[in-house]
Amino acid sequence: MNAEPVRTVAVSFEGKAPAQPQPLRAPDTPLGRARLSRGWSREKTVRALLSLAERWEWRVATENSLKVQLHKWEHGQVRPGETYQALLCAIYRADADSLGFHQPELAGSTSELSDRIASLESLVARLTDALSNVQVVAL
Repeated sequence: MNAEPVRTVAVSFEGKAPAQPQPLRAPDTPLGRARLSRGWSREKTVRALLSLAERWEWRVATENSLKVQLHKWEHGQVRPGETYQALLCAIYRADADSLGFHQPELAGSTSELSDRIASLESLVARLTDALSNVQVVAL
């Protein structure tokens, strides 16, 4: 098997070099990483969402609105609704957990929550007792 010789090509052009395109960027969140792993811009992602929604005959927001929403979803400012979660899972070919759509866990343990409930019940009982000792004066 003969290897072909390596050729060197000289490229020249006149004038100023064009500006380098901006590299794709996304926040370090599950949605941001999913988009970057596919090599998609936000615009391409929005077009994919609109295209799939049209194919499924689902009603979704406008292109401009989706651009804003995608930014908020990727930065964790807002959680996408069920419709958009389904669309995002489909276009990224990922499950809900890998895109960060899992339900947030309750803060604190069960015993901590029980203690807080008991404390609130005690407060309500004391307030009820205090109110029963209040005398109403007619004017």
